[in-house]
Amino acid sequence: MSTKSKLAYLLSLILLFGAGIWAASQDFWQAKGPNPYAALGGEFTLNSNTGEVSLSDYQGKLVAVYFGFMSCPDVCPTALSSLSAAMRSLDEGQQAQIQPLFISVDPDRDTLENMAAFTEYFYPTMKGLSGDLPYLEKLTRQYGAYFRHVPLQDSAMGYTVDHTSRIYLIDREGKLFTTIPHATPVTEIISLLEQSL
Repeated sequence: MSTKSKLAYLLSLILLFGAGIWAASQDFWQAKGPNPYAALGGEFTLNSNTGEVSLSDYQGKLVAVYFGFMSCPDVCPTALSSLSAAMRSLDEGQQAQIQPLFISVDPDRDTLENMAAFTEYFYPTMKGLSGDLPYLEKLTRQYGAYFRHVPLQDSAMGYTVDHTSRIYLIDREGKLFTTIPHATPVTEIISLLEQSL
């Protein structure tokens, strides 16, 4: 077999292999059904300044969850400001159907009392929640999120927190159905909230 024939044969094998991978990936995504988030999310119970709060407490409402931490310099304030601006653009009836939740992944520094004031600054009914680190690690994995405490050299803070910056939307039955990426324009968040009510 000539070198050209060998190359042509090898190329055909690569193309066939690639086609097989593509077909398998299509089957995988189609098998996931209309909600690609169906395997994620679920019930949780965390602490607030007024006592324990569970996701099921808000059954019948659209719930918007954000994982972050209070001393986050810009990412968290930007995301929470965008969410609150979108909610404030809705009419009062629509706003009453949405429960925003801020879940701190920095429980050692973010006290429940401080979080209550922090969340109220962004939106009056936003609730600040947290728990112990092992539970938060489990919960973020449950939602397909991530966080990691990163030491800071020569800083009074001691550490910062790398984390996913997305808003997780949970339907009236308590099922996660979509997420809103960081830096999504407020107009798009408004549209998504309106469609979800």
